[in-house]
Order: sequence, then structure tokens, then C-alpha cells
Amino acid sequence: MIDLYTWSTPNGRKVSIALEEMGLEYTTHAVDIRNDEQLKPDFLKIGPNNKIPAIVDHDTGLSLMESGAILMYLAEKSGKFWPQDFETKWRVIEWLMWQMGGPGPFLGRIHFYVKNNPGKAPYAEEQFMKEGHRLYGVLDRRLAEVDYVAGDYSIADMALWPWISRYEWQTIDMNEYPNVVRWYKAIAERPAVQKGYHVPVEQPGIPIP
Repeated sequence: MIDLYTWSTPNGRKVSIALEEMGLEYTTHAVDIRNDEQLKPDFLKIGPNNKIPAIVDHDTGLSLMESGAILMYLAEKSGKFWPQDFETKWRVIEWLMWQMGGPGPFLGRIHFYVKNNPGKAPYAEEQFMKEGHRLYGVLDRRLAEVDYVAGDYSIADMALWPWISRYEWQTIDMNEYPNVVRWYKAIAERPAVQKGYHVPVEQPGIPIP
């Protein structure tokens, strides 16, 4: 059994979607970041960086923070969604790291400046929107070549999709990126994604462009 400490954010949804896809048993513990619950001493013992998600695997006694590390751990534990042949293994890591270094932090800044604090920092809004469109362009060009970012559906897609699911927060017109739309809709139709999206708090529904 795995304890999942999470909230309804893209990084949190990465892990709940992965757990559902992999068929691993887990118990959800909501960490309401709106009320700074991630700063409480009890959570600090599990997630030293005071960020969700974090897990405790009672099979191994291991606790882990950082969504990318958790995805790799769960994929290795389950033997699913991370092929271990040399080329594919590294292609999955490549796109997982791209998400961690690109869409995660930069689209997150769009949420902060453009959605939540519009007009307060025009230069920052302009620069982060420019980078957001560049990243969508990178993803669109990649998905013109393959069905999923590393070839077959993998933890790299599970990492990326929850960030793209907030395209409305990012004021991105998805019609500009038809390959992203095709990929996005295909993943949105997966039952495990639909279930994991609503962890730990039920949402109105998955946005569909």
C-alpha cells in the first residue's frame, strides 16, 4: 500500500494518474496548499521541500518527494510505462526532464502572472507567454512525428498532460497546436486519467478543447 500526499495541481495529478494507470493500491491524503498544510511539521518529515506530491511506500518503507522521481519509482516498481530497452528508456527520461525543466516551471509562472496577477508585471507576462507558446510549439512538432512523446504512452506523457490540461489558465489557444490537441484528447479519454484527475478533490470536469 502506498500513501499519496497530494493536492489538485498538475504535479499532484501526475502521480494520482500514474497510480491509477499502474493499478497500484494507494490511500490519498489531501494536503490543502491553499491553507499552507504543506508547511506543517508532519508533512515536512515526508516532503522535506514542503511541496506536494509525496509518497510513502509501506512495501519498502521508502518515502519520496518530487513528482518526476516518484513517477520513475512507480514505473520501476510496477514494471509499466517505462520500457527498459536502452533507447526508449532514455527517450522517456529525456521528455520527462523536459517537462520538469520547461512546461512545469514556465507554464506555472504563466498561472502566477497572467491568470492570478494580471497587469502587475507586464514584462514578466509577455516573456512567460512567449516561452509558453515556444514550449507548446516544441511539443506540437514532436507529436507530429510520434503518437506519444517517447513513442508509446509512458510516464513522460503522464508528467506533461496535467500541465497541458490547464491550457485555459495559460490563455493558450489549443487550435494553434493540432498535434497537441490530438494527443491531449487521446489521453483524456483514458479511464485511469479520468479517475486520477479528480484526486484528491472532485473537479467539474476535464477541460476539452
